[in-house]
Amino acid sequence: MNRTLNVVRMQLVNRQTYVWVPLIVLAGSWLLSIAIFAMIPFDGPKAGGGSFAPLWYFLAVGVQALTRTFPFSQAMSVTRREYFLGTLLTAAATSAMLSVIFVIGGLIELATGGWGVNGWFFHLDWLWAAGPWGALLVFFVLAMLFFITGFWAATIFKRFGTLWLTVVIVGIGALLVGAIFLITRLEVWEQVITWILVQGALGLTLWGLVLAAALAAVSFATLRRAIP
Repeated sequence: MNRTLNVVRMQLVNRQTYVWVPLIVLAGSWLLSIAIFAMIPFDGPKAGGGSFAPLWYFLAVGVQALTRTFPFSQAMSVTRREYFLGTLLTAAATSAMLSVIFVIGGLIELATGGWGVNGWFFHLDWLWAAGPWGALLVFFVLAMLFFITGFWAATIFKRFGTLWLTVVIVGIGALLVGAIFLITRLEVWEQVITWILVQGALGLTLWGLVLAAALAAVSFATLRRAIP
C-alpha cells in the first residue's frame, strides 16, 4: 500500500496536471458562462454544459498519466500493478474534488437563484434528479470514465502503437454507426429513448460505472505487456 501511495505522490509532483489546471478550466468556464447568461435578454432559466469542461481535459490527463510517468515509474522499480492502482487513486482524488465543487456550486445556485441572472451552470435538473448525493456520484463517475478512457487509449498506444490505436478507434466508430443503423432500420428509437429516460442520470451513471470498470480491466491487462 505504501508503494501505491508513493505512485500517488509521484503523480502529484506536477500538481498542475491533476489540481490546478482542472480548477482553472472549471473556474474559467463558469465565469464565461455567467457572463453569457447575464447578456442574454431572456428572463427564463438559462442553462449550459460548461461544468463538463474539466471532464474533457480529464480525458487528456488519462493519456498523459501513462505516457509521461509510466517509463519513470518502471525505472524506479514500481510494479505495474502498483502504478496502475496509484494512478487510478490519484484520478479518483481529483474526481472527488471536482464533484464536491460541482455540488457546492449547485447548492449556491439554488440559494442565489442562478447567481442572480437565472443562469444554471452546476444545478442541471436532469443531473440533480436524485438530489445532491446523486449529483455527486454522477459527476464523480463521469470524471473517472473520461480519465479511464484516456488511460485505456494510452495503454493501447504503448502496447501496439499508433496504427492499432487508430484501428481500434475506427472500429468503435463503425460499431456505433452500425448500432444507429440497426436501431433506425428496426424503428425502435422510441423504445431506446424511453429506456434512457427511465434510467435517468443515476441509472445511466451506474451503467457508466460498469463501462469504467471494464475499460480499467482491459487497461491493466494491456499495461502488463506495454513497453515503457
